[in-house]
Amino acid sequence: MEFKEAKNKFVQSWGALGSQWGINKTMAQIHALLMISTEAVSMEDIMEELQISRGNASMNLRALMDWGIVYKEYKPGERKEFFIAEKDLDELAVKIAKERSKREIKPALKVLKEVSTIKTNKTNEEKHFVEQTGKLYDFVLKADNVLDKVTEYKDNWLAKLVVKIMK
Repeated sequence: MEFKEAKNKFVQSWGALGSQWGINKTMAQIHALLMISTEAVSMEDIMEELQISRGNASMNLRALMDWGIVYKEYKPGERKEFFIAEKDLDELAVKIAKERSKREIKPALKVLKEVSTIKTNKTNEEKHFVEQTGKLYDFVLKADNVLDKVTEYKDNWLAKLVVKIMK
């Protein structure tokens, strides 16, 4: 397989995986392209490489910057905007986990808490509903707390040392 074919295959595959971590295909393709680029890439080059419109590129680059996994880079003497992706895979995983928690898990927890604390007329169906949604709330809360602890270790020098020793 030649480099250009391998690069295209990677970008397309990463795009298909995008829906698995909560983003659209084009957003994931832009991220893939930036992640494997050796230097910052202009919006025009992104548009050409992926055959997408300026609006599509702009909207998805903004979303990637909101996630904190793509950054603008300024080049002296250039009027174009250039973009570069987070290259540290540990940092990338932490940022994606935090963003997914904020966008998906926290809203689900809010709904679960609300529905599991309703006043019931004590019918079996109502009791079962409150019990099951309460258990689900507890489970999701524990999972979110574990996720928080795992992502916090990145900033904790003691946890880093423990992880390094364990390796």
